[in-house]
Amino acid sequence: MRLESAIANNPDVREMHYQPLTEADKQAMLREIGVSSFEDLLKGIPPSLRKPVIQIPDGLSELEIQNLIKTLGNRNRPAGNALSFLGAGSYEHFIPAAVGEIISRGEFYTAYTPYQPEASQGTLQCIYEYQSLITELTGLDVSNASHYDGATSTAEAALITLRHTDRKKILVSAALHPHYRQVLKTYLMGTPFSMVEFGADTLGCYDRDEFKTLLDDQTACAIFQSPNFFGLVEDLEGIGQQLHANGSLFVMVVNPMSLGVFKSPGEWGADIAVGEGQPLGIPMQFGGPYLGFFSATRALMRRIPGRLAGLTADSDGKRAYCLTLQAREQ
Repeated sequence: MRLESAIANNPDVREMHYQPLTEADKQAMLREIGVSSFEDLLKGIPPSLRKPVIQIPDGLSELEIQNLIKTLGNRNRPAGNALSFLGAGSYEHFIPAAVGEIISRGEFYTAYTPYQPEASQGTLQCIYEYQSLITELTGLDVSNASHYDGATSTAEAALITLRHTDRKKILVSAALHPHYRQVLKTYLMGTPFSMVEFGADTLGCYDRDEFKTLLDDQTACAIFQSPNFFGLVEDLEGIGQQLHANGSLFVMVVNPMSLGVFKSPGEWGADIAVGEGQPLGIPMQFGGPYLGFFSATRALMRRIPGRLAGLTADSDGKRAYCLTLQAREQ
């Protein structure tokens, strides 16, 4: 009781509940600075900036606000209203109406984290179907539930190869997207690992002679993009065998839509396939980010970061989905 009485009768203590500085603290600080008040510190700032008159208009009705937003929005010129030559990983694609209908179905909208499968079957089924699609497109064994974008999925692929081979160097084609190369450099900054680029030839494809020269016993992987940043399809015949004979891994960066026409990374002998998932049905959205897909061979399955959804059966023998191999996504 004596403590409560002391607190109640001490104005400085009462002030501590709302302001960490007592009045005595403030005066001591002002004396140290050499001014008499806080206002003295602001004398050099014009009054118009210290106490500006903020012109806030009267409130608008809901209808007026909607019309105002439409008017402002109509100033934009979306890519769909023009012949767009924008690119570098963000492209205008036709998105069938079925995409919006399927992803908006209520059974896929379970709003719970997939860590508790009995409450999140819809989310887990979406992840499982997505992973099944990616493995079918890439011709590899397993896919995770994506990364932030194509650049980060590429960087994660490089880290996996460094851990798996216990080597110090990755080789990267100069025809790889420059943003991807920048992210790779950022990931490796301050580590004992290095990234070495091999150039492009006069046609814009990777330089075969320089690649062969740089490949050595410290090479964890080589990263190729096809179609590459210049839009050219690389001839990667024999690259997988060459890398594997050297004890290195083969990473391919691909456009998922191109895999309906060109050979899959699995057919090229790649160990990991990554890339940007925007072509799969995501609007341009002012340049992203979108999603980075990631797939790999069974030998690398337990090194893959991210969520892995699996198909199983419940106690009644019915189809059920769950996260598998990892308790969480770490």
